[in-house]
Amino acid sequence: MPETIRVRIAVPAECDGWRLDHFLKHRITRLSRTKIQAIVEAQVAFADGRRARPSSAVRAGEVIVLSRPAPVEPDVPRRFDVLLDDPAVLAIDKPAGLPIHTTAKFYRNTLTALLRERYPGQALDVAHRIDRETSGVLLVARGRLAASRLKRAFARRSVAKTYLAIIRGVPDAEDGVIDQPLELLNTPTRIMMGAARTAGGLPAVTRFRVLGRFREHALIEALPETGRQHQIRAHLAGIGHPIAGDKLYGAGERLFMDYCDRGMSPALLAAFDGLTRHALHAHRVTFPHPTTREPTTVESPLPADLRAYLATLAP
Repeated sequence: MPETIRVRIAVPAECDGWRLDHFLKHRITRLSRTKIQAIVEAQVAFADGRRARPSSAVRAGEVIVLSRPAPVEPDVPRRFDVLLDDPAVLAIDKPAGLPIHTTAKFYRNTLTALLRERYPGQALDVAHRIDRETSGVLLVARGRLAASRLKRAFARRSVAKTYLAIIRGVPDAEDGVIDQPLELLNTPTRIMMGAARTAGGLPAVTRFRVLGRFREHALIEALPETGRQHQIRAHLAGIGHPIAGDKLYGAGERLFMDYCDRGMSPALLAAFDGLTRHALHAHRVTFPHPTTREPTTVESPLPADLRAYLATLAP
């Protein structure tokens, strides 16, 4: 019998009284309302036993249970190195391709699932996020107090993050600042960020410095001063230097959606600069240690796949 996955979704106060299908559409934006209604009929229940209908009103604080067959998951790297291991915090060297949290495609093949396997019974909490295709340093708190302090440090911008990226084209200047508010664009994928055209745009600042120049590419160091979704990728694409291999911001939404629907092909690989993932790496994180409060720095060197790609670039 196929395994069933049960996902528990708590209703926040601001959604009190919403229709169930409207609430789920708000939480799972990629699905159509028709698909949401079908899911409600077949896979959704209230934790208190109340029958779920699309028109059912949800209540603040209650839990909705979504039960679905476990998906056949794409293969991902399941091994990760630990850069720092102490009683309060783990620093993980996340491989490219490993998602952090459960999604529609991934359940067992996630970092959170692998952490449960590797550290059974421990209260571990991922303190921030990096994209699935991004490699590098990721902080994981041990215990509620450490999680609270680390997340507060990120919220207060007390954490300094340094990324390495291989970009298309070569900037004229040795360094620069991209100060461009970002907003979620109204595009088919509903995940793409871009230059804000409304007052609702969020401030976003990225500093960069050129580390190496090639004929048609550059290796840069990027230091985001804010933490918006896809910030570095959107900012670099916005100045005409998208990250090599970026399926969304470098190749465009149509090719990105082709990849999502049909997987990689030789033609798509060529459109993605010959890279199976985007060339962005979380190189260094400096943070106030949750116990000692002392500045603590963790580094991950540029991984082998990106070093190999650099070696192919014409000087």
